[in-house]
Amino acid sequence: MGSTSRHLVIVRSVRDQHLTVAQAATRYGVCRQWVYTLLARYDTHGVDGLTPRSKAPHTTPGALPQALVDQIISLRHHLTAEGADAGALTIAWHLEHTGYRVPSDSTIRRVLHRAGLITPAPGKRPKSTYTRFQADAPNECWQADITHWHLAAGTRVEILDFLDDHSRYLLHLRTQPAFTGADVVTAMQELITTYGPPASTLTDNGLVFTARLARHKGGRNGFEKLLQAHHIHQKNGAPGHPQTQGKIERFHQTLKRWLTARPLPATTTELQDLLDRFRTWYNTARPHRALARATPATAYTATPKATPTTTTTTEWRTRTDVIDPWGKISLRYAGKLRHLGVGRAHIGEPVLMLIHDNHVITSNATTGQIIAEHTINPTTNYQRPHPRT
Repeated sequence: MGSTSRHLVIVRSVRDQHLTVAQAATRYGVCRQWVYTLLARYDTHGVDGLTPRSKAPHTTPGALPQALVDQIISLRHHLTAEGADAGALTIAWHLEHTGYRVPSDSTIRRVLHRAGLITPAPGKRPKSTYTRFQADAPNECWQADITHWHLAAGTRVEILDFLDDHSRYLLHLRTQPAFTGADVVTAMQELITTYGPPASTLTDNGLVFTARLARHKGGRNGFEKLLQAHHIHQKNGAPGHPQTQGKIERFHQTLKRWLTARPLPATTTELQDLLDRFRTWYNTARPHRALARATPATAYTATPKATPTTTTTTEWRTRTDVIDPWGKISLRYAGKLRHLGVGRAHIGEPVLMLIHDNHVITSNATTGQIIAEHTINPTTNYQRPHPRT
């Protein structure tokens, strides 16, 4: 029996069967006050007055003002159109910086749910299940990688970026058709000059970053030599496991979402203009969840910076060669092929080279006689031998 019918039974037991209010309350297990209330509603509105009424309060003083609700929805649409993060944390940060009252994150989510602006993803892995790693200080670790984008004509170009692991500060963001090892060395040297050397770097195993997995071994490349010169510890992710560089991989998602919201540039110059705008926005106007809503620029300058503390290992290797018709042998050093002068008197002789960092001793592979000694100058191609003694 529905509530309306039950209420009607109680009322008619008093009106038609002439029970007292106390007798009706006892018989039907309700309080006398409730019987009086039902009788008053019946006398005023008839049977319709016995329909159960909402138990919600008549006023909700804690409800968000409609103007604030409209601002939350407006921010959601604006941030989404800009290709920016548009979650509750980001919206709260923008509300705070525009002078609005800031409700809790859960309240903002409820507003977005009611407006149909959040698509449930029940199969998504909970954030609490992730194991996160973060450097303790700025410059303790820099992550670097190369991603790609397309121009309006469909031309594929590359983007080189460096990101501070602790603060997520975007140190470098440049584009060009393709990056060589020398380009990466130049970028890293500029960053060291500007921000100081980091304690370590973390990259994948691309040949511009490391030669350790190169098909043909040729010693350390230019990037590795630069890190060694500044006593910077080099870390590389496991092959085929990009999760090791998770921060910069997620950064690429943010970057490409922002670029997708804008027309494709026609040239690399136009793309670089976009990247410069993005870098300013990312560093100074975008709150970061992992930084308690602080911006990367704020986090990068908030605490003292780390410096290199490790002693890098010296390069040791051997190489065999045959002296060419011009009296030279070749050696790959810092990612470039160098030509070491030995002398025409030894043309055609097989030689053994013992390499200790930038010091090379060359001997006749058959007799063991030392015939030349070099100290590699990384700024030149041809290497003159030490004077004979």
